[in-house]
Amino acid sequence: MLDTHARKYIQPFFDGLARLFFKLGVSPDTLTIFAFVLGLLSAVLLLAGYAAAALIILWISGILDVTDGSLARLTRASSKWGAVMDLIFDRTVETAIIIAFAFIDPPTRLPFVFLLSSIIFSFSIFLTVGALVGKKGEKAFYYQAGLAERTETFIFFSLMFVFPYWRIFFIVIFTIMIYITGCQRLYEAYRYFKLNTEDNLHSD
Repeated sequence: MLDTHARKYIQPFFDGLARLFFKLGVSPDTLTIFAFVLGLLSAVLLLAGYAAAALIILWISGILDVTDGSLARLTRASSKWGAVMDLIFDRTVETAIIIAFAFIDPPTRLPFVFLLSSIIFSFSIFLTVGALVGKKGEKAFYYQAGLAERTETFIFFSLMFVFPYWRIFFIVIFTIMIYITGCQRLYEAYRYFKLNTEDNLHSD
């Protein structure tokens, strides 16, 4: 939700960072990989007991993850492979953080299983709809907004870092939000494909 509605207010910040990395000769793919490595490092630091450092590194990873897209647009280097890396790396980092939390806080393991199931549910719909829309030739990739997006993920992870005694509560709330997002995307997909199907039938 915040990615969709608040991005325009903070985009100048990412554009500035993109120009800086451009001057340094950093490519978008390199930035994507660096953000990914930092995200995994955050999980390792969390496992090692350095929660504060892990949280800081996680946010740096997230900022760079957003900046790579701005850099790609600035350098006109956007690619389908870059989009694939971005999507897969994001989910891998999220999974790594969840696993790290589950290891250091055993009572959260079952709630985290439900959180992972919600991510699988929502992301499966996201990818399926994106692929089907792409096959129709309308867009290379179709982005579906929702209640829980990347920024909300970082916010809830941060809350889990800062308030460990409330961690299960935040997991439950975030899981519900992701399931709602998945249902939003499923309903939107139903309306989109149903309408297009009816239009195609009428045109025949």
